[in-house]
Amino acid sequence: MSKYLLLYRGPATPMEDFTPEQSAEQMRAWGDWMGKVGSALVDGGAPFGQRTAVSDDGTSAAPSDQNGYTIVEAGSLDGARALTDGHPFLSEGKGRFTIEIFELTPM
Repeated sequence: MSKYLLLYRGPATPMEDFTPEQSAEQMRAWGDWMGKVGSALVDGGAPFGQRTAVSDDGTSAAPSDQNGYTIVEAGSLDGARALTDGHPFLSEGKGRFTIEIFELTPM
């Protein structure tokens, strides 16, 4: 089994901008997905807050629209991808949100 990093990319609304009802709905959806993933969930992750970026020439590049992560465990990259089935981050269905999946390999 390998660990995989799920990186969330897209124009997500910050949690502090949700109404209490929207926040509760989001938390329920994430809880449902995490329950479905079960023991494959290694680290539920967190949303990203403030950000900046630094280029190799020392300038400040524009940061990406990555906005959170989760770590899961699966037998293959396809298995990790299958764990995104029903993921709340992909619920909009308009192609604006993406989960990038990376295998975490030992150094």
